[in-house]
Amino acid sequence: MTSSGTPAPPAPSAVPATHAALRFRSGSGRLCLDFMRTLRLRGTDDAAEELDSPEALAAWVAQLGPYPARYAIPEPTGAELRAARELREAVHTLLVAARGKVGPAACPAHERALLNRTAAGPVARPVLDATGAMRYESDSPVTATLTEIARDALELATSPGMARVRPCAGEHCAAWFLDTSRPGTRRWCSMDTCGNQAKKTTWRSKHTPGSGD
Repeated sequence: MTSSGTPAPPAPSAVPATHAALRFRSGSGRLCLDFMRTLRLRGTDDAAEELDSPEALAAWVAQLGPYPARYAIPEPTGAELRAARELREAVHTLLVAARGKVGPAACPAHERALLNRTAAGPVARPVLDATGAMRYESDSPVTATLTEIARDALELATSPGMARVRPCAGEHCAAWFLDTSRPGTRRWCSMDTCGNQAKKTTWRSKHTPGSGD
């Protein structure tokens, strides 16, 4: 019990194997955009929170952070989970502003301060191990990863590459991605999912009796 009479949070522990096995979407081209994807279908009635527990946040860090396989990620506290979600929404607000006519200067003061404060935090440190390989370590892997996300968002929002950031054209997808294709005509967050689904939908519409084809 705390002094206020509320139950004390459990002591941090390593992320359970069941949560470590969770798989999150990646492939957006930027760490901050992958992090934004943890709120699926943002702004719709079908919005779904992927970071629904401290264990889920630890699993995301284990999968997309810079740490080697089997690196022990301490289970985040409730405060760290709230901070992660707040950062994610600040990243979204910044990038929405950056895509507009005014650019990143239109980012509200509260979100700008949150991003700047988070970006000033500690990051993972490189370590050379006995095999001669370099790996990353951190005393606080979750905090260090949030720092990297904030820095990545600030860099992206103020870079020429922001002109190639766009939402997926999938009918039931709201994921953003950085188009690194040479012609700059990429439409889908992933050809394996939304791209193939769009192709199937187009094929069915052309081959359904009464479609006019």
